[in-house]
Amino acid sequence: MEVLRDILLFFWAEKYKTSKISQKHSFQSRIFAPSKEIAEMKNIRNFCIIAHIDHGKSTLADRLLDFTGAVTEREKQNQLLDNMDLERERGITIKSHAIQMEYIHEGETYILNLIDTPGHVDFSYEVSRSIAACEGALLVVDAAQSIQAQTISNLYLALENDLEIIPVLNKVDLPSANVEEVTDDIVDLLGCNPDEIIPASAKTGLGIQDILNAIISRVPSPEGSVDQPLQALIFDSVYNPFRGVETYFRILNGSIRKGQKIQFMATGKTYNADEIGTLKLTQEPKQKINAGDVGYLITGIKEAKEIKVGDTITDPEYPTTEAISGFEEVKPMVFAGIYPVDTEEYEELRASMEKLQLNDASLVFTPESSAALGFGFRCGFLGMLHLEIIQERLEREFDMTVITTVPNVSYHAFTKKNPEEILLVNNPSDLPDPSFLDRVEEPYIKATIITKSEFVGNVMSLCIEKRGQITNQTYLTPERVELSFDMPLAEIVFDFYDRLKTVSKGYASFDYAPIGLRPSKLVKVDILLNASPVDALSALIHTDNAYNIGKKMCEKLRQLIPRQQFDIPIQAAIGAKIISRETIKALRKDVTAKCYGGDISRKRKLLEKQKKGKKKMRQIGNVEIPQQAFMAVLKLND
Repeated sequence: MEVLRDILLFFWAEKYKTSKISQKHSFQSRIFAPSKEIAEMKNIRNFCIIAHIDHGKSTLADRLLDFTGAVTEREKQNQLLDNMDLERERGITIKSHAIQMEYIHEGETYILNLIDTPGHVDFSYEVSRSIAACEGALLVVDAAQSIQAQTISNLYLALENDLEIIPVLNKVDLPSANVEEVTDDIVDLLGCNPDEIIPASAKTGLGIQDILNAIISRVPSPEGSVDQPLQALIFDSVYNPFRGVETYFRILNGSIRKGQKIQFMATGKTYNADEIGTLKLTQEPKQKINAGDVGYLITGIKEAKEIKVGDTITDPEYPTTEAISGFEEVKPMVFAGIYPVDTEEYEELRASMEKLQLNDASLVFTPESSAALGFGFRCGFLGMLHLEIIQERLEREFDMTVITTVPNVSYHAFTKKNPEEILLVNNPSDLPDPSFLDRVEEPYIKATIITKSEFVGNVMSLCIEKRGQITNQTYLTPERVELSFDMPLAEIVFDFYDRLKTVSKGYASFDYAPIGLRPSKLVKVDILLNASPVDALSALIHTDNAYNIGKKMCEKLRQLIPRQQFDIPIQAAIGAKIISRETIKALRKDVTAKCYGGDISRKRKLLEKQKKGKKKMRQIGNVEIPQQAFMAVLKLND
């Protein structure tokens, strides 16, 4: 036995090029580790909840926490894991939330690590991060609304990661629930047996025990090993103003102890694990966390950019040979400028954005400047709701009042001089001069819409109006239709989702995925205020829509910009050609009030003097643009 131990010790020391003395203690503790830790791994289950928006994910998470006793009566409340005021006000989940529960099944205690995920298409990146840290997923389907677009999208995401799917038919207690028909839909989608589908009601608690039993019997335990070098995946992080960056991780191999040195592989930097623990309703400090478990780590890091979601944590003395393949790089869909109202707050805004990026890895930003607004950031978002939430969070969590410019998407421009060179256009001001322009390519998406058959005509009309081309029409049931369109991304980022809900009376679900770029006839429409172009209001618009949108923007700005002491012309222009004009009339003092009759020339003299003053004022005057004017383009159809 001693000989075998020395041989293994020799190979271990050769592999890591460290001293035998320092290796011996560690090697013995790792190779000859007690079997208790391996037995504990068999009783761990990591799972997430995926579903379409408003199908009852957060309520189901509440019932699971109640049933396992993870929360006390005093702590109970609706949407317990949604800890942002914004989430409660809107009734949606914005952030994934991890929490640990303990459940006794057939005399054995099981540790259940749950991650509740968002349902809206704009937060699909959050879902992908949660799925990467799990072995199983509860697929929740509303018994009244049946399978929706985001249900299918999230399911495919889970299947790509080889997760065990447990279908749950929620809201079976509703009078409008159609249990038999929706069960058949799930069977067709998953190819499972009807017996595998668990009927439940998150509101009343029906079926919760069956769901917990299914998680234990059907979701596999983690496959890692405590004997391997430390290898942990960072799936989320949050900034704590008192303790620095808190990192949430899932250990795939090895273990982590309080006080030991750890290393982030992306940056190569080493830190001390000041505190580790598990994520219950409140953080619960531990001395050690083993492979297969989920926990948090506090190292006292104050710089937000030192942590990267998707990075691998390892032990600097016995490092793992390869990093975990993290998450795919986020691909922003919508771009907009975010500027501080007061230009002196630029650095404060940068710090706030970095801290927010910790908690929302899908936020991308780079510095930029605008002639109208000064210094700010060009930000990339996954959609319009994401943009709205980020702006709201900056104001609430960091007390930053910001101006958001007109959102647009990213284009590829090609010049006549070099038709092969791609010029990335994230901002309309980046577009080359039309005389040098060869062509512009815009991003297209594959839009999937599921709606009732009676609204097919309305939905088709809306999509065709938005330059969509129908590619497929499938009747899932006699009442429900799946429509597929190829559409320009630029057409859906503004008011498409709201209008889709309107034309379908709320019965349409929408999901999209990028399918590449296609050539398009686009022009840059500039807005001129008092003959000066406002770069923050410029937009790239399809030629067919340019005149109408330019006209509507001028009309909208005339309503929003307050009257000044001089006339303000508002013009929409394509290059040097003015396509629309509106005028905001000046506030005018009645200078002839002091003339009581007499010669008309006295009145004319006073009016001419006033006219000259107004002309001079217009030449040197600045136009105050209210914040809502920058978002006016979003509400042109109101």
